[in-house]
Amino acid sequence: MEERRIVILGGGGVGKSAMTIRFLQNFFVTEYDPTIEENYRKQILVDNKPVFLDVLDTAGQEDYTSLREQYMETGQGFIIVYSITEKGSFEEVPEIYKTVLRVKDAETFPTVICGNKGDLECRREVTFMEGSNLAKTYGVPFYETSAKTLKNLEMAFHQIIREIRKVELPKKKRKKCNIL
Repeated sequence: MEERRIVILGGGGVGKSAMTIRFLQNFFVTEYDPTIEENYRKQILVDNKPVFLDVLDTAGQEDYTSLREQYMETGQGFIIVYSITEKGSFEEVPEIYKTVLRVKDAETFPTVICGNKGDLECRREVTFMEGSNLAKTYGVPFYETSAKTLKNLEMAFHQIIREIRKVELPKKKRKKCNIL
């Protein structure tokens, strides 16, 4: 069975844990409890193919940035999250992206950017266009999500699996050289 390790990255309080728990366990977390590291595992279907997800929900607080880099090394795909209600969390995204580039030592890597807390439209500080344009600069998919209402959660998690598959597909299609 296909196994995928997804790392959820973003600043503190942007809803990384809420998104992960809501998608994988269908439970909405209402209280903020800062995460250091939490692992979640679940089998899902993406494009009618079973996938075993291993999701690593990382700490958003700056005290844990060194731990974050260790998590980045093991990830196959990354969901970078900011809150649409907090401009500062949006401004952290480029630095997080650059850190993954450095740690993975790659020009690109499978990524989805999510502007979370889409249910709090009345407190919006980051426009849809700002999020969309940032994602375009990196050439990655973008979704506005809400852990509370489930808005685009499934789409974001399924898309990161598709992004990983795009990277790995060319590796599998390589022809082996047979020497006779």
